[in-house]
Amino acid sequence: MQIDLKFLQETFGNVFESELLKELALTGNFMTVEEGFVLIRPGGYIRSVPIILQGSIKILRNDSQGREALLYYLGGMDSCALSLTCCLDRKVSEITAIAEEKTTLISVPVEKIEEWITKYSSWKHFVFATYQKRFEDLLNVIDDVVFHKLDERLIKLLQRKAKQSGNNIFNITHEELANELATSREVISRLLKQLEKLGKVKLSRNKVELC
Repeated sequence: MQIDLKFLQETFGNVFESELLKELALTGNFMTVEEGFVLIRPGGYIRSVPIILQGSIKILRNDSQGREALLYYLGGMDSCALSLTCCLDRKVSEITAIAEEKTTLISVPVEKIEEWITKYSSWKHFVFATYQKRFEDLLNVIDDVVFHKLDERLIKLLQRKAKQSGNNIFNITHEELANELATSREVISRLLKQLEKLGKVKLSRNKVELC
């Protein structure tokens, strides 16, 4: 769907130059996707890069056995550094990007990514800031794996979901949580029961409430 220039000026007026906003209105695509929608799969060529306006996208890394591990979340005014890298290097995707909830975004065609870096200083700054944020996210993932126990990582994941959604109750299965933490469903189920006994969560069918 074509984007209204006035909407872009209200949303990005203090971030991007006016000429960039005009190009974004002409070439960008406004999209709304539902929870569970897959934007990117491993092995596919990335045709566009998303800028998230509202909602949340989770970025997962797959191994050779089909297991997934959560890398980071994208929220409002975020973009995906790994997608940008694949675009610039003309590489296939090595990640999965899934809508965590109903999400609105602007899809930017790949041919514009590099062109705008040399043409607009604000876009260059946005791309570099995106790399910096995602680098910090990945450092946090490494810290979690190296320095924190799995139960602490599980609580931290639930807290992150609560912050992203503004809600302490999640419609999520133990299998989905296990995939995001790169472990088994049985381990997550056992940890959740322990956390419930400690009064940190409440469990019901396919729902977890963070206390």
